[in-house]
Amino acid sequence: MGNWIINHGFTAFLLFIWMGINIFLFVWFYFFYDLGDQFIYTRHLLGSALAWARAPAAVLNFNCMLILLPVCRNLLSLIRGTFMCCGRTMRKQIDHNISFHKLAAYMIGLMTAVHTVAHLLNVEWYYNSFRGEYDALSDALSALEDEDNTTYLNPIRSNTTTPTLFAFTSLAGITGVIITLSLILIITSSMEVIRRSYFEVFWYTHHLFVVFFIGLVIHGAGRIVRNQKTTDPPHNTSFCFSRPEQWGQIPECPIPQFAGGFPQTWMWVIGPMFLYVCERLLRFIRYTQKVEYRKIVIRPSKVLELQLTKKGFKMDVGQYVFLNCPSISQLEWHPFTMTSAPEEDFFSVHIRSAGDWTQKLISMVEQLPEGAQGPKMGVDGPFGTASEDVFDYEVAMLVGAGIGVTPFASIMKSIWYKFKESNPKLRTRKIYFYWLCRETHAFEWFADLLQVLESEMEERGMGDFLTYKLYLTGWDKSHATHAMVHFGEDTDIVTGLKQKTHYGRPNWDKEFEEIRKENPTSTVGSFLCGPAVLAKTLEKKCVKYSDVDPRKTRFYFNKENF
Repeated sequence: MGNWIINHGFTAFLLFIWMGINIFLFVWFYFFYDLGDQFIYTRHLLGSALAWARAPAAVLNFNCMLILLPVCRNLLSLIRGTFMCCGRTMRKQIDHNISFHKLAAYMIGLMTAVHTVAHLLNVEWYYNSFRGEYDALSDALSALEDEDNTTYLNPIRSNTTTPTLFAFTSLAGITGVIITLSLILIITSSMEVIRRSYFEVFWYTHHLFVVFFIGLVIHGAGRIVRNQKTTDPPHNTSFCFSRPEQWGQIPECPIPQFAGGFPQTWMWVIGPMFLYVCERLLRFIRYTQKVEYRKIVIRPSKVLELQLTKKGFKMDVGQYVFLNCPSISQLEWHPFTMTSAPEEDFFSVHIRSAGDWTQKLISMVEQLPEGAQGPKMGVDGPFGTASEDVFDYEVAMLVGAGIGVTPFASIMKSIWYKFKESNPKLRTRKIYFYWLCRETHAFEWFADLLQVLESEMEERGMGDFLTYKLYLTGWDKSHATHAMVHFGEDTDIVTGLKQKTHYGRPNWDKEFEEIRKENPTSTVGSFLCGPAVLAKTLEKKCVKYSDVDPRKTRFYFNKENF
């Protein structure tokens, strides 16, 4: 439990606070509408469905306020990189921004379902009351005339209005339908299988959030849920409840007056909407800034390396940018981790062919004449990630899978520059690097950097600073035979490095145990850029091999999230 608290305690605390606020809002508004004296007559028509409709609405407002904040990338980067009060623990929470965005979306989906079902029942009961299917009090309440839009309680005012017609003709009804349909499309297109295989579908349908928020702000203006207002003389509800035939005839029972509640949703979401508009304006300004190609290289395994320059561009290790190629799509932006170091006068990205957008970009570049500039490119960023914190740890454990090695290429390059310049601010004293690949060609574009680092460390007598292990997870029989024949050579047949390539997958228990033994009193930052399955494994190992005693080895797990 102590190890779990070290790695997940603060995250769990924040989730507890978030869930607590949701529960508080639901319970508070449920009893407000279920017990409030101003809703006695409304509850007579609608029953408990009134409270079941309004309580989820409050939770919806709260989560709609939150859901835009995790995708304000520039705001998060400002908090992450600028404010000194933002320590390591808080920065880890910022790195979970997409996970929290999903949690808020799930809560919105759940509350929308409850809210919708309750209001469908409300409309049905309004309709039945207007047709006189209930008691005398319901008939009297439904028969109240509309005088200056303050008297009536039942929003269904005509015998020709059916529940279905009301849902598609009233302001609250039509906006509710639009909101619900938009939300269904957004959530279903966000499923992992669609996002991975049909990214364009996910991208375009996700922008229905504009329709969703416009409909959300307008939705409450329909004011179909109405409460009793104070009159002069006052309407004595407890006395008049059973005497609807005497309303307006005796002083104790003037005709009750009703009014819809003031729309409140806009007050919840106006702040985040303003921040998000500022976010999009900043992205547009960055999009218009000129980007030039310094170098274009087609690497093995269909990996495209772009070296770009942009006036005023500054980066840190492990950061990422969003790229837009108008020749392919005016609207699509895709995230790519930068592989260059902050010390270089350009920034670079490595793009693997994985999807329509990347395939089209690589095809366009392959058709360019020698030395030509590439297609126009928009760049938004840079944005901070977990890998930014690598130099805050005494010991760093870097794990990359396939193209997931890109943030660590930036880190390795930066280390080389720091050693070259004898940077005294380098706090890290040991790095363990693991790279898992399915194909031998994938190692080629990064092996030259490792060779330079390998020789640099040996020349400075710091051969122990960097320990790296490369794992080939896919091979055929001919390759295995070739490896056996050349097993005794000084350099590896795959990479040309002195460190031999391992075949298969790492034994993580063994690796963590070795790191713990070699660093008995250190704080170890474990960084992953790779699949979720591997993330779960490493996260469990960090918990398992961390010591509760702060004087001994502790592992902190960090994962790249886009």
